Amino acid sequence: MSFNNKVVFITGAASGIGRACAEAFAEQGARLYLADINEQGLSQTVADYAQRQQVVLDVIDSAACQAAIDDCVEQYGQLDVLCNIAGIVMATNFHDTTDEQWQRVMNINLNSVFYLSRAAIPHLKNSGGNIVNMASSAGLLGQAYTSAYCSAKAAVVNLSRSLALEYAAAGIRVNAICPGGVKTNLSDNFSVPEDADFKLFERVMPLLPMPGPGPIAEAVLYLASDKAAYITGTTLSLDGGQTAG
Repeated sequence: MSFNNKVVFITGAASGIGRACAEAFAEQGARLYLADINEQGLSQTVADYAQRQQVVLDVIDSAACQAAIDDCVEQYGQLDVLCNIAGIVMATNFHDTTDEQWQRVMNINLNSVFYLSRAAIPHLKNSGGNIVNMASSAGLLGQAYTSAYCSAKAAVVNLSRSLALEYAAAGIRVNAICPGGVKTNLSDNFSVPEDADFKLFERVMPLLPMPGPGPIAEAVLYLASDKAAYITGTTLSLDGGQTAG
């Protein structure tokens, strides 16, 4: 899965799946443009890798997303792959969810995908490139206490399908990855309401042990690579059997 001379834009690159993706693409020779709001973490991602640019980016800022894509193309002269990895999750009782909490989850998980994909598509037309979006198993089935997250990730799934249809003739592929639980800082800091009914979590337990971010990054690489040239509009589940039954 060589990415020599390919330019890959990755959000959420300061940690977790985003950082694993950056490291995996670097190993395959890609030229990287890394984005995250966490400047310190971002600077530590493949810090010694020469073919690397970075930007401190708040992905909920539409103008900043457009500027980052424009800067990537100005720096490298092209854009081949957009990986929308940045995301957050929070668990609340639905009736206690505030407007601010709902909007924050939607802005980071969904609106950022819209802003960056819209900015990238004209350049991906030129390169015959592709987009890999980070959705979730939560976008494929309901989960208690994460209504905002489930709603946002379900929208990412269907946005990916819609873009795949609309831009297939332009040579752009768009796919979504749907992980279950992954061992990252995000999952380590996940907490549920004090009155949560833990029987509800048994409904969505995976059959296999929770992985680290590495296997998710390998799936991103595959979908972004020429080996997946005939794959578009798909959702690739990596959830240990969570959505099997």
